[in-house]
Amino acid sequence: MSPEAKGKDPSVIVVMGVSGSGKSTIAAMLAARLGWTYEDADWFHPLSNVKKMHSGVALTDDDRRPWLHGIAAWIDATRNIGAHGVIACSALKRAYREILVGDRRDVRIVYLKGGRELIARRMALRHGHFMPGSMLDSQFATLQEPGEDECPIVVSIEPRPHEIVDAIVAKLGISTEGIKIKAAAK
Repeated sequence: MSPEAKGKDPSVIVVMGVSGSGKSTIAAMLAARLGWTYEDADWFHPLSNVKKMHSGVALTDDDRRPWLHGIAAWIDATRNIGAHGVIACSALKRAYREILVGDRRDVRIVYLKGGRELIARRMALRHGHFMPGSMLDSQFATLQEPGEDECPIVVSIEPRPHEIVDAIVAKLGISTEGIKIKAAAK
């Protein structure tokens, strides 16, 4: 799909990347900045998937399929009521993004891009997350970076989180002035 075919103002933004790239942090900050609903794809995993990942076993595509369709259902429900949302989701393979985005012109992908060493350092600092750092190699092995035809917004994870969010908002071309005014009035 060409950039022109993508809707300028998305209804839903999928913030993607490998585990440890900052998806949850950036997606939550972006949703707050835009005044949109925030969801984390991790919340959609069945307990069996969480147990597998926690024990260091990589999920199969069969494990992921119902999870991805659950997220797609949330995306459609959000769009159908005219709402807006941001969801943090690894969406590592193109086939996964096809389920999440497909022909939905008002759904955009934001790819948080970072090197393995930086992400490994960040993962070593995390505590209590069900995805152990030992799974990072499988994440990079699975990663299929989004192609130009997917019209991704690609941002480096090296800057500070608020700078990453600033870059995303600028690339989306969404004005947040009204949101800032509303927040200041509260």
